[in-house]
Amino acid sequence: MVTKCVNCGVSMKFSNEGTFHLKSVSESEIKALSFPVIGLGGAYKAGYESLNQLEDMVEEILQVNHHIECGISSKNHYAQYMKADLFKKRLENRETVEFIQEGKLISHLQPIVDISSGELYAYESLLRADSSEKKISPYELFQVANQAEMHSLLDQRAREEAIRARKNHIPSGIKSFINFLPSTIYNPEYCLQHTFHVVNKYQVDPADLVFEVVETEKIQDVEHLKKVFKTYKREGMKVALDDVGAGFSTIEMLKLLEPNYVKIDRSFVDRCDEDIKKQEFLSEVNRISKELGITVLAEGLERVEELKVCKEIGIDLCQGYLIGKPEPTATTPIINTSAAS
Repeated sequence: MVTKCVNCGVSMKFSNEGTFHLKSVSESEIKALSFPVIGLGGAYKAGYESLNQLEDMVEEILQVNHHIECGISSKNHYAQYMKADLFKKRLENRETVEFIQEGKLISHLQPIVDISSGELYAYESLLRADSSEKKISPYELFQVANQAEMHSLLDQRAREEAIRARKNHIPSGIKSFINFLPSTIYNPEYCLQHTFHVVNKYQVDPADLVFEVVETEKIQDVEHLKKVFKTYKREGMKVALDDVGAGFSTIEMLKLLEPNYVKIDRSFVDRCDEDIKKQEFLSEVNRISKELGITVLAEGLERVEELKVCKEIGIDLCQGYLIGKPEPTATTPIINTSAAS
């Protein structure tokens, strides 16, 4: 049975009326509030009749002590406690918070091709909100998830949606690149069980899945990421570093983490045909990666001239608007890279 921890599995419903709960609060702090509460021993509650009233109550709590823990309950929904400032963030962004919990997510698929042969190699799954339910950009979705400390839940849901989309749209043998944030996986042995359960549920071949770390430059805990990679690999899946850029730390990451793939940051691909330093960097990453047995992918290709440079250097794979834009279904690449010379 797959269980859920507080970071991923506890839902929060903002009803128009219900009970506002407080704990970790002193009697003197209770006396400082203008609204009536009942309770004893550090746990109190008060009724509210509108979300506007609830917002006013939270503002009062923050003026007294932002460390006070808050929660709400209503019919069939029990209180989940959190610090008052976090509660306020979720209340202010309640529509997006509820969408992160229960809204319909979809994956848009962007093709990845083998530069030499021009053959389709994979699709990257990119999370989107279903516009038929709510018009919200991926940036806003992840920004609110981060501010409201719901990024673990959104990341987990994104992985599940990517695997489901693969089952429905991508044939066996074509790989799926699926993004994940290492910071959302507190204990890989536990947190990734949900993902492995979903892989089994949809009967997807683990060998067709590539889990891709986003924001490689911001990795703080290399040992933790090594454990995450090891857990994915043990289950027969591949791993990738995204946005690999210049600098000693990033090159060292390749040696320390031993990913199956590296994706070179688009800033080094953009107009690389006009910049000798970018060409030197691409060549260096490609050389080191080949020595370590790592497959190299150049992302963000938008011009044929960039494709030609990457092909001449010997980079293995590429993606970008030149190859194909992200679409709700698995579309055929729009250019034959093997013809570029």
